[in-house]
Amino acid sequence: MLEARDLDEVRALVARDPVADVFVASRLDACGLDAWRLGAEVWGYGDRGRLEAICYSGANLVPVQAGPDAIKAFADRARRQGRRCSSLVGPAAAVGELWNLLQPHWGWAREVRARQPLMAIDEDPRIEPDDGVRLVEPREIDLLLPACVAMFTEEVGVSPLAGDGGVLYRARIEELIAQKRAWARIQDGAVLFKAEVGAATSQVCQVQGVWVHPTLRGRGMGTTGTAAVVEQARATVAPTVSLYVNDYNIAARRAYEKVGFAEVGVFASVLF
Repeated sequence: MLEARDLDEVRALVARDPVADVFVASRLDACGLDAWRLGAEVWGYGDRGRLEAICYSGANLVPVQAGPDAIKAFADRARRQGRRCSSLVGPAAAVGELWNLLQPHWGWAREVRARQPLMAIDEDPRIEPDDGVRLVEPREIDLLLPACVAMFTEEVGVSPLAGDGGVLYRARIEELIAQKRAWARIQDGAVLFKAEVGAATSQVCQVQGVWVHPTLRGRGMGTTGTAAVVEQARATVAPTVSLYVNDYNIAARRAYEKVGFAEVGVFASVLF
């Protein structure tokens, strides 16, 4: 397990691909390598001073810059400690090989999403943004939360309210609102569109939770809403905005392309 003295070297490794590795980079910026603060361990592969790869091991298991030998080492470490994560996520080749090695020991996965295009935009959106999309205010948490729960349940397949009744999930949404990283179009007390920026560094931020009210889908609201989020996030959070999307979600992929997102890599996720 890596320690505080390794932080500069770990940051240099993560900086090789700031778009793909924005989640891990954002966690390092917030918490360093202190496992207690991070809520995770960071495993290293390679000698100190010549670090070749890392693996973030928390609620998600995330390989970074990991080649075949590093993947084998990380799989062995994960196998020995047993499954503690709710997902594997990251570059498709690394996640696929990691899961191939872990599956005989960990068994069942609820879903494997083998190809999720990683997309990014570093310029103004190509279409006119929805000027009704704005930052959500703290007092509007009870309006936004049901839309967030609906999106999460639809996308992930389980409710974020399970277990603790949604205490931690609500706290996370409140945190994003307080950080000015939650946007929505709210009309007559109803959320029509919403999206958040989850992971963020000074260079890159990652959009998550894009959602349009079911009765309004197919009308372009998701496209213009996402354009508004891109415009505002580039101005206030980071100059490059990224996201990843399931390859089978053709409508969403086309919408993001209209906004100006281009594919820059491929992710994969294994959900438990």
